[in-house]
Amino acid sequence: MIGQYLSLIGLEKHFGSVRAVTTLSLEIGAGEFVSLVGPSGSGKTTALNMIAGFEEPSAGKIVIGGRDLTHVTPNRRGIGMVFQKYALFPHMTVQQNIAFPLRMRGQSNKTRIATRVDEMLELVQLSSYGERYPQQLSGGQQQRVALARALAFEPPVLLMDEPLGALDKKLREAMQFEIKRLQERLGATVVYVTHDQDEALTMSDRVAVMAGGELKQFGTPTELYRHPNSAFVADFIGRMNFIEGNCIENAGGTAMVRLSDDTVLSIRAQGLPARPSAGQSIKLAIRPERVRVARRGEGGSGCLAAVVQTCVFVGSVHILVVRLECRPDVLLQIQLPAEGGQPFRERDTVDLLLDDGAIHLFADTERHAA
Repeated sequence: MIGQYLSLIGLEKHFGSVRAVTTLSLEIGAGEFVSLVGPSGSGKTTALNMIAGFEEPSAGKIVIGGRDLTHVTPNRRGIGMVFQKYALFPHMTVQQNIAFPLRMRGQSNKTRIATRVDEMLELVQLSSYGERYPQQLSGGQQQRVALARALAFEPPVLLMDEPLGALDKKLREAMQFEIKRLQERLGATVVYVTHDQDEALTMSDRVAVMAGGELKQFGTPTELYRHPNSAFVADFIGRMNFIEGNCIENAGGTAMVRLSDDTVLSIRAQGLPARPSAGQSIKLAIRPERVRVARRGEGGSGCLAAVVQTCVFVGSVHILVVRLECRPDVLLQIQLPAEGGQPFRERDTVDLLLDDGAIHLFADTERHAA
């Protein structure tokens, strides 16, 4: 294992009156892959730049492997970095690019450098490309070279800022698994910035969701998806349906939620607030795959009547968009297995059964993700 633990303790960054990052505290274990995600302006890149040493913190500490690096210059932190624009030297071969950081760190033994370069080329599966120049490589190959260069000197922490943003969808997905394979094999500590929440869920051991410079939730992909602590996180991680309602009763772990004058749902209360009080405005949230659909009259008791607006085939699933009859202002997106033909058509009337064990209730005071 080459990675060391990383502690961010009360980290802040102010640009004049603007607080780009506010009291950010994270404990990242040695060999852990952590992604920072959030909308534009959330502070994730500013946080990464402070870890790298490109931005001086306004407050707080950065500790790597027990060493306080808060005010250490970037070139003395020993951190590896990979960016979206690769930053390979066009006048150097692949071998020379990978060897560059080793020479910059005082390594002078040519045999040892050559051996290490060969090891890294084999690691990223580019052993036969050492004599080529960056412009002779594909985008994915260039990104592998950038990764090999960043890992060649065994950094205690590897920072990656939107490294796959310039790649097409198929190559991007392939590189996600490639980077994760290398990270696990080496035991590297990775802090990865991306705006793509699917990418973060695929690659990360844990994910830090940020907004407005603040940490909103830090947990495993499963925790964030199944147990979001706010409407913002629920909306930002994966797809989520929201219905505004009013709590009329909450007792024995069951909340009675009024959606309209004649529609009340009985829900096993989850999420925040854990115990909504009578009269409180709330948001009911449920994932598209946790809604069952039946023809009108076949859904049984406790169903919501709806009308199909559209049904789209997207490969592995059908995406169904329906409008609630009790709340014509509400459109819900439902995900159905793509088995057989098109299950429903526009203007079909249906019954919806919400899996109340998968419903979250949130205080109706938050904005959804941008």
